[in-house]
Amino acid sequence: MTTSAFATRLTRAPVVLDGGLATELERRGHDLSDPLWSARLLRDDPDAIVAVHGAYFEAGADVAISASYQASFEGFARIGVGREETAGLLRLSVELARRARDAVRPDGLVAASVGPYGVVRADGSEYTGDYAGATDMRIAAVQRPRVDALLEAGPDLLAFETIPALREVVVVVDLLGDYEGVAAWITFCCRDGASLSDGSPVEQAARVVSESGRAAALGVNCTAPQHIDALLGRIGAVTELPILVYPNSGRSWDGERHEWDGAGVAGFTPAVVAGWAARGARGIGGCCGIGPDAIAAIAGSLR
Repeated sequence: MTTSAFATRLTRAPVVLDGGLATELERRGHDLSDPLWSARLLRDDPDAIVAVHGAYFEAGADVAISASYQASFEGFARIGVGREETAGLLRLSVELARRARDAVRPDGLVAASVGPYGVVRADGSEYTGDYAGATDMRIAAVQRPRVDALLEAGPDLLAFETIPALREVVVVVDLLGDYEGVAAWITFCCRDGASLSDGSPVEQAARVVSESGRAAALGVNCTAPQHIDALLGRIGAVTELPILVYPNSGRSWDGERHEWDGAGVAGFTPAVVAGWAARGARGIGGCCGIGPDAIAAIAGSLR
């Protein structure tokens, strides 16, 4: 799918995105406490991933986001998996989502997830943007082979997700310059209603993406739902690109213990979803802690 084709689809009607993959796998009894998180199941239990993708399509999702968020060559190397096998697992993540799509929702889309550089460190920095010691060149060098492997599987588009720092937004935009014609979205991880996790103004990040002309859409994910209204207003004021929002449940991630802390919500009320759509959201879904029932409610609210 081309950048313009995906953007056009978003302008026709709001698109329903899927929900949290890893947290739904955990709810179904899988232990994801190791640094590879859901990516481990690409090797150990791929059918479980297909089942969750299928559940989201059955709930009304238009887009499945692949189980490659935490998958990286560096991460798999730590457990003895070589580069060739890792590339195969990255391709498999797209194929598993496609398998679920073909069985449940043939007109659905498959977005290949590219998690931020912080997932390679597995220290929680994907939620803070604290990349001390990592140059921009290093970040790009880690992400490029991940993107190459994912594209070999032929996803409909790329999803650069949970980007917590302005400088990483710039790196991603520059990287997309090497993949002309590939549809992609870029979504930020935000700490409040005004800033990315590293404190950068969300308007500044949105301008970088919008002015590059290299993304079909932009927005916010894995951010507490109470911040979405304000973020939509700030992003919408500086871009005409379609905006996507898929917040988490509102809990916070402890990178050392690999656990979620605090209370959160299980879903979003119809009034909240309608409000996001009215404020310009063209794609709405959920992230960590938001499961199939919540996605079914979003689909019902939008349709």
